[in-house]
Order: sequence, then structure tokens, then C-alpha cells
Amino acid sequence: MKAQNISTKPRSERCVLVALSTKAQDERKTIEYLDELEFLASTAGAVCVARFTQRMDGPSSVTYVGSGKLQEIRAFIDQCDEAEDPIDIAIFDDELSAKQLQNIEKALGIRVLDRTSLILDIFAMRARTANAKTQVELAQNQYMLPRLRRMWTHLERQGGGSGGGGGKGMVGLRGPGETQLEMDRRIILSRMALLKKRLAEIDKQKATQRQGRGRLIRVALVGYTNVGKSTLINLLSGSDVFAENKLFATLDTTVRKIIVQNLPFLLSDTVGFIRKLPTELVSSFKSTLDEVREADLLLHVVDVSHPDFEEQIDVVTRTLAELGCAEKPIITIFNKIDAYRWTEKEADDLTPPTRENISLSELQRTWMARLGEDTIFISAREKMGIEDLRAMLYRRVRQLHVQKYPYNDFLFTQYDAEGNPV
Repeated sequence: MKAQNISTKPRSERCVLVALSTKAQDERKTIEYLDELEFLASTAGAVCVARFTQRMDGPSSVTYVGSGKLQEIRAFIDQCDEAEDPIDIAIFDDELSAKQLQNIEKALGIRVLDRTSLILDIFAMRARTANAKTQVELAQNQYMLPRLRRMWTHLERQGGGSGGGGGKGMVGLRGPGETQLEMDRRIILSRMALLKKRLAEIDKQKATQRQGRGRLIRVALVGYTNVGKSTLINLLSGSDVFAENKLFATLDTTVRKIIVQNLPFLLSDTVGFIRKLPTELVSSFKSTLDEVREADLLLHVVDVSHPDFEEQIDVVTRTLAELGCAEKPIITIFNKIDAYRWTEKEADDLTPPTRENISLSELQRTWMARLGEDTIFISAREKMGIEDLRAMLYRRVRQLHVQKYPYNDFLFTQYDAEGNPV
């Protein structure tokens, strides 16, 4: 008999996505958020099979969506099982409580992830250095701690013990489920204390490194995830920072010394922000975000080709405010102008102009014109506008250096062929 070729390639996990449309989030916005959630799932290695949405005033505290919607999702899962193409995961576009997770998993019969746990999974996949791995593990433990009870629902609380009776909290009356729960809680708390100690040591090392960088202006790249920050730092520094069309391709801070004309400064790439960035990650990635806090100048990179780039700007602005960095000088870099797409609006079309039918030049004359001189449009991939960006960086960094180190301006003195100052 002829041997059959059996594929050993692992099957990608198949998932369904679930989201709500509410008074604060209309259907169009829900679709955009689901697009991002699908990109997150794809980054984690899952394939989206179907999407489910429901209009409600707000999420149900018991099952997030209504019972009828849960039945609809379960029917679809059963249908896929019958077709021998099963669904592995249901992913919800909001953070779920332990109670919601438990009830949804019971109703659907498959693994359930919320947006936060999905992002944490991606961070765990992307972590390469000991620093990043420690930060991710701490965030995972912080997320897991209030959800431990859900993991032990298969162990029933039992009575018994030497004392009899029903006194709650007495050692002799604790069942195996609660005992295991408390044991796991102690283990996680102990592990978190150890991780925080390690991160404190890393913070000290990072602070020492920052102190040893001399009298150089510090510039930090910030922006939504996947807007091209790593590509830009590669272009400006001539280095080879990992860049990929995936969310959170960069977790560890990369610092490069850049020289524009005769002007040296430090440029750092930081972890990308995202809508509903889990608070666990914001706190655990303190050492990464310290590069933003201690920067003299921020370069806010925006993917101008993204249909929802204005909301992404708002997300980054709010996150910077939370970090106490809202007052720092900022250069706004609108990247990916080569990918900007629009359809010309007919002259007799009286409907208001939208992102889809306004040209980039028209867009530049709207609210962007009010951003002033510290605004530039480039394409890092196609190297468009890069020399203008270098000139802008030289002007702003020199100005900051003279303000911060007024007696060190000799660094920037240029000389002619005979050695005379220009």
C-alpha cells in the first residue's frame, strides 16, 4: 500500500469573537473594535471563524451578553462540532469578571478569553529578555489572582472536620476546594512579591544606565501599537530593531544613539499603546514607561492610513496624561502616507466629508493645521519626508539642549574648512 502523507503542522486554533454595541459604542465603532480584536487574535495565532454582536444598554453582570445570544453562539459551536471543524475559543472584546467567565464557559462548553487575557498571551509570546518576561509574568499573576475561584469550581466545598457544625472560616470545616484555593492564592502572592523585587532591582539598573548616558537629550517614540515606530528607529539609527506587521512586536525598550549633522541624542522605542490597555500591564511595564517619563521630547507616531487613527491619537494622549507626560514637548509624526487611501467626493454630493472621501492634503488643512510646526507627514517604509524629519529633530533637540545645558553649546558649533566657527 502507498503511504499517505500525514501533515504534522499544528492546526491553528479557531475562535469566535463577541462584542456589544451600547449607547457609548455604536455599531460602526463595534465593527472597528472587532477588526482590532481579530488582529489581536491573529497575532496570537488564532483564526477567526465568526463574529457575534448584540445591542444592549450595557454588559450583563452574569453573562456579558444576553442568554438568547449565548444560545445562538452555542448553536453555532455545536454546528461546527457536527461538521468536525470545532471552535476552540470564544474571545470577548472586554474584560470579564470571574463570575462572567465561569457562566459563559459553562454555557458555551469551550475555552473563553477576554480582551485582557488575549493581550497578556501576546505579551507572553513576544517577551524575549528576562526583563520583559518578568514584567509579563507579574501582569499575568495580577490578572489571575481575582479569578482563582473560577479554576476550582469542580471541587465542592465539603463539611466535616473535628468540630462539626457550620462555623464558616473554621479550619476544621474547610473543604478541599477552598484549601486548594487558599494555597494557590498564597503561591501567587509569594510569586508576585518575588517578581516585584526583581523588577525593583531592574529599575535600579535601568536608572543607573540612564544616569550614565551623559549630557544627551532623550527622545522617546510613542504611539499606538503597529504604527511603524520600530521601522522609524531603524531608519534613523541604521540599526536592526525587530519590526513586523503584528501587534506588540516590540516589548523591550530599545535605546539608540542618533547623530543628526553634528548633534547627538538618545532615541528610545517603547511598547505600543492600545485601546483598553490592561492596567496590569501599565503597572508592570513601569521600567519601559520610565523612558517616556524621563524623555525630554516625545515623537508621537501615528498611522495616518488607519481608518480610526484619530481615536488612536486620543488613546495615546490619554495614556500619556495618565503617565504624567501630557505637558512634554511633542512632535507628531503622521506615518504611512504611502498607504493613505481615499475616494474622491462628487461635487454634487451634499453629505458631510468623511475619512474615506477626503484627500490627505485636505486633511492636513483641517485640525492638523492647528498642531503647529511640530507636525510632519512621512512614510518610513518608502523613506518619504525623512530628511525633513531629521531637520525638524535637529532644530528641536538643539533648542532643548541649549535650554537644559546652556554652557555646553560648543557641542553644536560647526566649523568651516579653515577651522573658524560658522
